[in-house]
Amino acid sequence: MTHPIADPNDPPWLRGLNPPQRQAVLTTEGPVLVLAGAGTGKTAALTARLAHLVYTRKAWPSEILAVTFTNKAAREMRERIGRMLGDAVEGMPWLGTFHSIAARMLRRHAELVGLQSNFTILDTDDQLRLLKQIIAAADLDEKRWPARQLGGFIDRWKNRGWTPGEVDAGESELFANGRGAELYAQYQARLKAVNACDFGDLLLHMLVILKTHRDVLEHYQNRFRYILVDEYQDTNASQYLWLRLLAQSRKNICCVGDDDQSIYSWRGAEVANILRFEKDFPGAVIIRLEQNYRSTPHILAAASGLIAANSGRLGKTLWTEADQGEKVRILGIWDGPEEARRVGEVIEDHQRGGGSLDDCAILVRAQFQTREFEDRFIAIGLPYRIIGGFRFYERQEIRDALAYLRVVNQPADDLAFERIVNTPKRGLGDKALAKVHSLARAQGIPLTLAAARILDTDELTPQARRALGNLIGDIARWRDASTQLPHPELARQILDESGYTAMWQADRSVEAAGRLENLTELVRAMEEYENLGAFLEHVSLVMDNDERAGGDQVTIMTIHAAKGLEFDTVFLAGWEEGVFPSQRALDEGGNASLEEERRLAYVAITRGRRRVYILHAANRRIYGQWTSSIPSRFVGELPAEHIEEETSMTGGESLWRANWSERADPFANIARGTGRGPGWQRAAGGGQFTTAPARVVEARASAVSLGNKGRSDLSLGQRVFHQKFGYGTIAEIEGNKLEIDFEQAGRKRVMDSFVTAS
Repeated sequence: MTHPIADPNDPPWLRGLNPPQRQAVLTTEGPVLVLAGAGTGKTAALTARLAHLVYTRKAWPSEILAVTFTNKAAREMRERIGRMLGDAVEGMPWLGTFHSIAARMLRRHAELVGLQSNFTILDTDDQLRLLKQIIAAADLDEKRWPARQLGGFIDRWKNRGWTPGEVDAGESELFANGRGAELYAQYQARLKAVNACDFGDLLLHMLVILKTHRDVLEHYQNRFRYILVDEYQDTNASQYLWLRLLAQSRKNICCVGDDDQSIYSWRGAEVANILRFEKDFPGAVIIRLEQNYRSTPHILAAASGLIAANSGRLGKTLWTEADQGEKVRILGIWDGPEEARRVGEVIEDHQRGGGSLDDCAILVRAQFQTREFEDRFIAIGLPYRIIGGFRFYERQEIRDALAYLRVVNQPADDLAFERIVNTPKRGLGDKALAKVHSLARAQGIPLTLAAARILDTDELTPQARRALGNLIGDIARWRDASTQLPHPELARQILDESGYTAMWQADRSVEAAGRLENLTELVRAMEEYENLGAFLEHVSLVMDNDERAGGDQVTIMTIHAAKGLEFDTVFLAGWEEGVFPSQRALDEGGNASLEEERRLAYVAITRGRRRVYILHAANRRIYGQWTSSIPSRFVGELPAEHIEEETSMTGGESLWRANWSERADPFANIARGTGRGPGWQRAAGGGQFTTAPARVVEARASAVSLGNKGRSDLSLGQRVFHQKFGYGTIAEIEGNKLEIDFEQAGRKRVMDSFVTAS
């Protein structure tokens, strides 16, 4: 075992550090890459290095550039150094986030990119407003080419360090039939005209300045004697290029990061930046922090065994001096509702044994998974908190959908009517809505009735009268349908016919896909209640459940939001193929996305200090359909000697094979032609379960090679429906892959299992 060096003559910042941490502090000259595994004390090493540089007078505080990714991390580092150095920390003006430091630089050199030093930094709303103006000026249909989508492309190009002139034809083709780069240029020109920039510009403008003004580059290269970078695995191309330029002269750069925890490619992060550090800086010293101070040996060994399956990594092995502890528990359960029940039972047992709810966390791959846990915990009175997001019924898209349902259920619900009257946009301006409100107040009637009556007057413009009339007609028609249709089907019809689903399908933001998943989960949740009124009453009770101030609460969050946190007991829910790893990652990103999903699994496991439970269900509702599920490939990659399996099936049913080797190859029976798959699908209209391997096999084709045969019921020119992209026409068929011209989303390449004939 490797123990910390205890020398009474050591300065305070070196005391308690283990040998690799100490090496990271004392290796001051030349390029250094510190590979810091989860829970290995990298913040302590980084702050001790800063203190050492200042106290040994290798540099003045103002000559050190220390970059973090979040304001929270910057504050924590400043506070730690303050405790070590006292007032000296006040002389560190270059300790902060990438954006804060870049903004400080840019204000000094703004004129070099056509700005004034007092430029404004736009927030997202202002940015979208400006993009909408540019799209309108270009005579484009904003519904067909949304401003949010263009903003996403521009943000991606800036993350890559591309100015408008550097966007190639292929990238430009992604928006408005090849006009992407042109609109990007117009956007940049408009920003300069109003003396403004967005967050992406802070780094991009400085990158341009450093590349084109040698004197500025040399000034900062000479100023910064030492450069320290935290979370280097999360840098995007622009940040990477900016750092490399600043470090090229002295090469005294120390980057701390963990290639095994690079999980933000969707934000532009490139794990390749940390993997090529030795190539960028020949002769670099690589220091591995592998002694973990957080988790038990079983947890660390399980995580290490899993991540070893990734090829794109520098490699390290975590270890700890802690007691062996409990093995990682693998729980096979019947379905999603039982998953929530089982987790609730384990947590209640923990609480009865004197444990704190604050010690427990449930980590999910996608936000829609939280709904069943929330409903279950409300039912049993178990306090919980949602971190990094809203509670399920508090999310924007859920509140909007509920407002539609409330108006249909009770037309006098003015608050709900106000929420939906112009969502999605119907061309009803403030003046038109003010007239409806005025009539409602004057006659003492609900807004829906006032809206119906005002249609018989000439107070509204023809456009407003038509839009409002269509909405009132829809509400009346939906109320009539509510007596005939099952309430979940009614909800689907309302979301479709109102244009609300199409609004999110046309949205190209990162959040849009998750919002559509949440809407599907909402409709699914309705099936558990007798009628619409009963469901809305349940929601009201949930919304009225105030959190206990200062009391213990179970934490529910996504794995992404949990990075950097730790809990005594962690429940990892939904470890099934298609949920985790996600089907989107498997279909769209190939091996690179699969490896990032595996890194995400590694992050999830290493959040646990003492106990980790991994749950996978035999059946899961996906897109409103009961679908057979098989355990995630990540379950099969966990070292057998560090896990303990348990199967819990309701009704005496058990589908899980005792032979682990067969579970590791979940398609073995199908491939052998026995017809018996590892999962089951509930037959429509009954309680029987029938084997349904085709859906599972197709959706999991990347796990086991089963050929590339497409569906026989699809043909060229056929009209189909896709959950995310809406209606479209098949343009090309290649095996089980389709090229579809969607009415709202343009041409997309999708798997045939995700479309239905219409």
